[in-house]
Amino acid sequence: MVFRTVSVLSKLRSRLVQQPSRTSTVRWLQMQTSCDTDLHSQLKELIPEQQERLKKLKSEHGKVQLGNITVDMVLGGMRGMTGLLWETSLLDPEEGIRFRGLSIPECQKLLPSAKPGGEPLPEGLLWLLLTGKVPTNEQVEALSKELRSRAAVPDHVYKAIDALPVSAHPMTQFATGVMALQVQSEFQKAYEKGIPKSNTGSQHMKIHLA
Repeated sequence: MVFRTVSVLSKLRSRLVQQPSRTSTVRWLQMQTSCDTDLHSQLKELIPEQQERLKKLKSEHGKVQLGNITVDMVLGGMRGMTGLLWETSLLDPEEGIRFRGLSIPECQKLLPSAKPGGEPLPEGLLWLLLTGKVPTNEQVEALSKELRSRAAVPDHVYKAIDALPVSAHPMTQFATGVMALQVQSEFQKAYEKGIPKSNTGSQHMKIHLA
């Protein structure tokens, strides 16, 4: 149901009085690049803009109805219901999935890869999802370097995984390892101290990566 929300909002925009250049502007934002290789700086600039955009959307159109809800929809797990604003991806039953408006072939063509003609690097897709922009090779390289610097796994995580039966499913082992990392979570420490909601998403990201 979340993937349908973007298309519903697109229909909403067409029903309301909007500037005709809105769609082309959004598309341009997806394609533009920046010389800044720091993802945190990019988010620090983008997040306040998006916060204001959502405030305006809620203020001007908060009472607009997006559809009717039936008992069948509720019993069917919210099937066909608009339940959440989700802008990073859109799943169409005919066209397939799009990431920030880009199809898989477009992502393969535009996102940086490890070798010419190769598949896009995951860091490039992560950058696209977080910013809505196609990153440069330098930006992807910088993000890869930062993630590598945080790649050390504490010993207690290996012990937690090793304590599982040998028959444990790989995803069970993976989930156990991720949950075990919470012990040293910087976000948990900040949350217990009362991290203010006014903190920007870039600050939250720094805490999550730490």
